[in-house]
Amino acid sequence: MKKYILFVSTLLLMSASRTMAAGLYTDKNVKEKPAVSRNRAVLYEKRLNSRSVIPELQLHEAGQYTREGLKITRKDSIVRLNRFYALAERMVQYRVSFSADAKASFRSSEGDFNAFVDVANKKIAIGTNPVTEQSVPFLKENRDYLVEVYHIYQQAKLRIVDLASGEAAEISAINDGSGGAGKGVLQPGFSVGMQWDYYCFGIAGGTSMLVKQIKVFALKKKVKVLIYGDSITQPEGYFPTKDFPLAWTQQIINRLGGNAISSGRGGGRIDMVLNYIKNELPFIKTKYVMVTIGTNGGNTEANLSELVSYIKSQGAIPILNNIPSNESGTQKENNRIIENVRAKFGINGCKFDLATSVKGDGQEVDKTTMYWEDYAKSYGWQIYHHPNEKGGTKMFEQTLVDIPEIYQ
Repeated sequence: MKKYILFVSTLLLMSASRTMAAGLYTDKNVKEKPAVSRNRAVLYEKRLNSRSVIPELQLHEAGQYTREGLKITRKDSIVRLNRFYALAERMVQYRVSFSADAKASFRSSEGDFNAFVDVANKKIAIGTNPVTEQSVPFLKENRDYLVEVYHIYQQAKLRIVDLASGEAAEISAINDGSGGAGKGVLQPGFSVGMQWDYYCFGIAGGTSMLVKQIKVFALKKKVKVLIYGDSITQPEGYFPTKDFPLAWTQQIINRLGGNAISSGRGGGRIDMVLNYIKNELPFIKTKYVMVTIGTNGGNTEANLSELVSYIKSQGAIPILNNIPSNESGTQKENNRIIENVRAKFGINGCKFDLATSVKGDGQEVDKTTMYWEDYAKSYGWQIYHHPNEKGGTKMFEQTLVDIPEIYQ
C-alpha cells in the first residue's frame, strides 16, 4: 500500500497546474525529524574522512580529506562519485556543514541538473529558468545538515534538514517535456534535468563546505519489475507532463500498483546499461528485469547475452524486448539479434515493433505513434522513434499479450 501511495502521489504532482510544472512549487520550513523509510534500498554508503581511501570519489583537486570529513575549498572544480545511476526513483543524501559564506552546488556530471544551498543568502535553489528557490531562515555556519536530492520520474526535489533542531525545508520542480522538436514541438516545456549520470558536488561560491557522509538510495527496495533501457524507457525527459501517465512505462507501473521502477537513460546503449545495472540491481529485490535496448545501436549477440546472463546471476528473470519501429528501419536487424538471444536463453520478450508499425508487422514505423522530431534546419532530417501517448498505449497493450506473466 505504501508503494502504491508513493506512485499515486507522484502522478498527482505530475498532473498539477502549469504553475507547478513551471518550477514555481515551493514548500516548507517546518520542524521534523530526518525522514527514514524502511522501503528504501541503500545503493551506496560511505563516511568521508582521512582515515580511509575512497577511490570512487574523484576529487579533481576540489578539496582534501580531514579527520572530520572531505573539506571542499576550490570553486572551479567538483567532486564526482564515480558510480553511474539511472533509476527513476532515487535519492542522494549528504551529511554536510558549511562556512557562513558558502554556496554549495549539488549537480549531475552532465550538468543537466543543478541544485544549490546558499548559506550566505539563506536559501536553497534548483537551477531552472526561471530559478526555483526557497528561503531557508535556519541556515547557519558550522552546523550539520542532511542535504537530499531526489529524482522521481519528472520531479526533482531538494530537501535540507538541520540535524540539531529538526527544521527542514524543500523545493520541487517538474520537468515538462516539449513532446517533439522543431515543427514537431507540442509546447515550450520546462527543463529541470534528468540528473545524468554521476552525482557531483562542490563550492560555487564562498569559503568551504565539509562533507561527512554520502548515501545513495533507491526509493523502493523490493519490486516485481525493473525496467531498463534508453530514451524509450525514459519518457519523463520528453513527455509533456499532462500526458506522462500515458507513457508505456507509467502504464505498466500503474497496472502493477506502483510495484515497479524504470531505469532508462536517454541516448543510452547496451554498454551503458551493463555499467549502471550493476550499481542498482544487486540492491533491489525483483522478480523480473525487462530490457528494451538498441535504438542507438551497439547491440551484438555477445553483449546482449552478457546482459541476460548478469540478470540471471542476480536471481531475476530476464525479459528482452524488441525495440519499437523507427523512421530508419534499424529495428529490423536489431530485433533479429534480440530474437536470437531470446531463443538462446529460452526467455520471453515483448514485440514493441509490432505495436508501433503501420501493418502490425514490425516493418514500417507508424508515425502517428511517435513524436515528430524535426531537425531539418540543423541535421537535415526528421525522426520518429520516441513513442507518444498513442504509441505508449499500444506498447502497454502489447505487454498484456506478450508478457502477461509480469501482471500475474
